[in-house]
This record gives sequence, structure tokens and C-alpha cells, in this order.
Amino acid sequence: MTAIRRVLLTGARGQLGRALVAAVPDLGDATSTDLYAPDRRELDLTDLPQLRRTLRDFRPHWVINAAAYTAVDQAEQEPEQAFLVNAQAPRAMAEVLAAMDQPAGRLLQISTDFVFDGAQGTPYGPEQSARPLGVYGATKAEGEAAVLALLGSQQRVHVLRTSWVYAPWGRNFCLTMLRLLKQRAATGQTLNVVADQVGSPTSASGLAGACWRILELREQQHLPAILHWSDAGAASWYDFAVAIAERSLELGLLEQIPAVLPIPTSLYPTPAQRPSYSLLDCTETRRCLDLYPCHWRKALDTVLQQVQAAARM
Repeated sequence: MTAIRRVLLTGARGQLGRALVAAVPDLGDATSTDLYAPDRRELDLTDLPQLRRTLRDFRPHWVINAAAYTAVDQAEQEPEQAFLVNAQAPRAMAEVLAAMDQPAGRLLQISTDFVFDGAQGTPYGPEQSARPLGVYGATKAEGEAAVLALLGSQQRVHVLRTSWVYAPWGRNFCLTMLRLLKQRAATGQTLNVVADQVGSPTSASGLAGACWRILELREQQHLPAILHWSDAGAASWYDFAVAIAERSLELGLLEQIPAVLPIPTSLYPTPAQRPSYSLLDCTETRRCLDLYPCHWRKALDTVLQQVQAAARM
């Protein structure tokens, strides 16, 4: 008899959500996944009563909370909205899930490198305390704390922090750079990119694979409550932009590229302060999951080839 694993995915139309939908694992004859991936019209995280009703009606074995208020700068002007989506909604989920009989009621909460201030200059481990710089990071840290407090003692929650997520779709640094590179090349202008913020670009497809692996293994063994995942290697935004430009030219996505110049953060002021070094230590997560990411340059090549294929359609 086939067992059914009910999974509720929030943020299904986002970068990670789309990658998760595309990568639902085939677990063989023993288990099948009943994935409910509503769009925002069907499930709005700002409507907490609706969110609670949806959870009670569907009674998921797992919730993957891939939805978030991610407009980092806008969050400085809309802290209440960011707090509602990033902190109150996860708390509401955890409250409903905590009341469910096991094995139902587990949560995978996607979080961010922005919960750290970037001051230490070495990769951040999962056990380190959050020290966010702005509203976005602070609200994500509050969401983490809430779900861990409500579900942690029952070992029914995992917080998965990641960094610099991008995909062939959605709004992200890679696609923004492609657009700006094309515009600046056409007008003969240079493109300035911040070179003193360091992290790890992470493809949504690789992150989706780690998410599904957590669900698969957690049903068989204990995993740490807080996990870190990113693609391998480190880069500045400038490094990332140059790699995007060079590979896009090779693939024919760009006919020419403008001069890409490194600048310090001080010359590109933004409403929200960013961590200058937000590399995540993923060593323990990779060991626990027995899953190892590719280097960010290889992942970038895959994403750009997908962009190329979509452009030809």
C-alpha cells in the first residue's frame, strides 16, 4: 500500500517555490507526495486566519515555508508588513502544526544569511546567534526564533538558512545584471558593482534539492534543527557580475559587454545595510544530508543555459 506524504508549499510562484515544484522527488512505490502549492490568491500569508484554516484543513505532514517578504530596502519603510510575513505568519504555522498529531505537523522554514551582521569575517555556523543589521534580517530572525520555540522541543522543525538565491525566473541579481549589462553595452556606459560584500551565490534548483533531501532523511533519522545550505565557493557581487557577463557573452545572451567596475559599498548607499561578509558554513549540513553542492560558477552556467533555452522558445 502506498503511503501519502502531504506537503504544503508556500511561496510556490517564487524562485525557490518553482524549483521545488519542478523537483518533487520520486520516492518509489512506497511513498508518494501530495504537494499542495497554492499561489498567493489561494493562500495569502498576510491573512493569518486563512493561513490557519488552510493548515487545519490540509493537515500536512510537512510545510515548506518558502514564502517571505524579501524586498530588503523596502522593508525599512514597511517594517509591519515584513514582520507580518516573515515572523507572524511562521509563528501562526508553528502554532497550528504543534497541535497536530505526529507524524503530521513538521515545518521546514527557509531563512537567510541576513540574520547575521557580517562582522566576523569567517563563515557563520548554524549554532551562532543572529545579529541582523536591518528590518528584513530582524524579521527573519524573529520568525526563526518563533518556530524553534514552538516546535523545536518536539523535533518537528528545521530552519534552513541560505544566501544570494537566483534562478532563470523571478527577480534576482543574475537576471538584473543581464538586463543592465545589455542596456549599458548599448549606450556605451560602464556598470559599477559592489565589490566589498562577500557571500555565496546559490541556485534555486540546488537549494530545492537540499530541501527535499531534508524531508526524506528527517523521516528516517534525526537532523539538526538549524541547517545551512549554499553553493560551494565564495564571491563578491562584483565577482558574480563579471562571471555573469563573461558566460552570457559566450552563450550569445549578450552581443557585447560593457566595462564592469568594482566599487565599495560606500559609493552605492541603500536604505538597508547589508552584511559585508555573509558566507555560511555548510559543512555539517552537507555531512548530515550526504549531499554536496556544485561550485557557484558551475551552477551559474546551468542557470544561464536555461535562460538561453527559454529565450529561444
